[in-house]
Order: sequence, then C-alpha cells, then structure tokens
Amino acid sequence: MSGFSFTLAATDGRARTGVIRTPRGEIRTPAFMPVGTAATVKAMLPESVRATGADILLGNTYHLMLRPGAERIARLGGLHRFMNWDRPILTDSGGFQVMSLADLRKLTEAGVTFASHVDGSRHVLSPETSMEIQRLLGSDIVMAFDECPALPATHERQAEAMRLSMRWAQRSRDAFGDRPGHALFGIMQGGVERDLREESAAALRAIGFDGYAIGGLAVGEGQAAMFGVLDYATDLLPAGQPRYLMGVGKPDDIVGAVQRGVDMMDCVLPSRSGRTGQAWTRRGQVNIKNARHADDPRPLDEACSCPACTGYSRAYLHHVFRAGEMISGMLLTWHNLHYYQQIMQGMRDAIAAGGLDAWVADFHALRAEGDIPPV
Repeated sequence: MSGFSFTLAATDGRARTGVIRTPRGEIRTPAFMPVGTAATVKAMLPESVRATGADILLGNTYHLMLRPGAERIARLGGLHRFMNWDRPILTDSGGFQVMSLADLRKLTEAGVTFASHVDGSRHVLSPETSMEIQRLLGSDIVMAFDECPALPATHERQAEAMRLSMRWAQRSRDAFGDRPGHALFGIMQGGVERDLREESAAALRAIGFDGYAIGGLAVGEGQAAMFGVLDYATDLLPAGQPRYLMGVGKPDDIVGAVQRGVDMMDCVLPSRSGRTGQAWTRRGQVNIKNARHADDPRPLDEACSCPACTGYSRAYLHHVFRAGEMISGMLLTWHNLHYYQQIMQGMRDAIAAGGLDAWVADFHALRAEGDIPPV
C-alpha cells in the first residue's frame, strides 16, 4: 500500500530485523511499543518517551472513545497533535478492553453492546464502528476488531470466538477501505490450539492485511504455553509483513518472542512497574521499596545511561517512593522504558551481526546472577 512498507534487513535463525516505513517515520524492528492508554504514557512526556528510543506508541480505542471521545480528538486535529507525538501510533481495536473492563456487555454477530466502566453509559462496538473510531483518531496502524475470550476456555468456545473474529476481520477490512499511508493489521486467534491457529491464519491471509498480529496470548497461559504457540504461529503468517505479538511482556518473554520470529510487541509492564516501585534491570527485577536500598549510594544499574541511573542513587529512589513523591514514578518509568528499548537495540544489532544466540546467552547469564549485593 502507498506510504506503508516493511523491509527485512537481516535474519538470524527465525529472528528478523528490519524497518517498517510510514509517512510519520520509520519503526525499527524488532520494536517495543510503549502503551499510551489514554493518550499519554503515564508519568512520561512524549519527548522523554522518544528519548528512550521508542519509534511508535500504542493508544487504546476503548479508553479514548469513552474519554475524551474520538470525535473530540478529531476536531482537535487527531491523536498525534492532541498528545504531542508526531511519530507513528498504533491503536488497538477496543475488543480486548470491552471483554475485560466493560460491564453488562452483550455479544452478538453484529458486535458488542456494553456499559462504560467510567460512567455506565451505553455504547456499541462493531468492526465498522471500531474502524470509524480509529479513523477519527488518525492512527497509522489500525487493528481489526476481534473477540478475545477469557482463558481457560474449551476448544469449542475458542473455535467459536476465533471464527467470529475472522468474520469480523473481513468486515474490518471492508470498512477500513482504501486509506493510503495507513495500515490495517489482522489478528490471529485460537488460544493454544494449533488447529485453530492454523485455521485463523489461513482466513487472515485470504482476506489480506498489511500486517498480522498474534492475539489471545499473555492472558495467563504461562510462558511455556505461549512459546509453544509461537514455535509454529509466526511461520503461519506471511514472511514479508510485520508480525505483532499483542500484550507482551516481561524482558525474557520479549527475547523469546523475537527468537521465534516476532517483529513488534507492546506491554504496560515497564510503565506500570515504574509507578509501583519495580525496576527492570540487566540483572533482573529490583524492588526499590525494600529497606536494603535506603543507604545505597549506587545507581540502579551502573551501565545504564537513563536519567534515573546517571543522576540518582538507589537511596534517593527508595526515599521518594516511600515518600509518595511523583518523581519516583517518573524516574523509574523512564528507566524501565529505556531498559526495554536497550533490549530491542541489542537484539537488532545482534541479529544484523548474526550473533543473536550469543547475545541471548549473555542476557540470561547476567539475569541469573541477580541484583548486586547490598552495601
């Protein structure tokens, strides 16, 4: 399509590195997308998010349609101008949030009628309304509307939800129309059932999308089950288009997904953890609220170049978290997002050099050592 393309630069095993090109800029892959649920990555300025190395953000259709409203955002110049982010934005379809957050929802072939978790107002989301809302938002990558059933679920229930999602995928494609410079991604469903994943992938390829997402994972099935699906799922999708694993994840989840051929990921974890005193580092997780940090003059990670590590001690970060100061969430979120982007850059470089296996071995070995000893 005009204005949107994906070019593979190198592969190493099943891992890939390349570039997604959009009219609003390039996205280096594998890419991690910070989540800006309500038109903001919590505790971060947009320019700070960019400084961590992020090429693209994710916005949430469900939250933005409820507050402040897609029509209002469109009147104010679209989501990019509204949130002061001039680079690519991907918006999800709203389907997952409707299933997990909304009250009194009613699911039919037509779509989902639900009551807002904010004020109880009634709304309808369908493939057509999801496409229209995402058009009003002006996002660069639009997700097809799908149903993501809660797990555990029977094979029959998974099959029913997947086939409904495939019918909705065709309606999303039809409603999206021809929008040069904007891309539409389909979403593979099917839980952990290989036959359903294969059926879903075949249906999506027949419809034809600009990229393909793997949905319905990272919903409690565990890492081993998720990797078990990824061991075959990425190969079911076209090699020449981006593959997006939705809602993942922890650093070792991300590394394992890239090894299995995933190009894009998103997760609230780095920002949510930052606000609750959890820092992700090369040596694993650090809980800054623990008393062991109260007198520690050292940084979170001496090799990290983020502001939290170059300007502040563990003792200070411990203090401001305990004191409930806003700077705590700001610094820890910046650190976490910076660390996640360093992982992505490290893997991009390693794949390009043909040395991903060695990079991954070093990644796991340092994490296994654990945090530095207390002072």
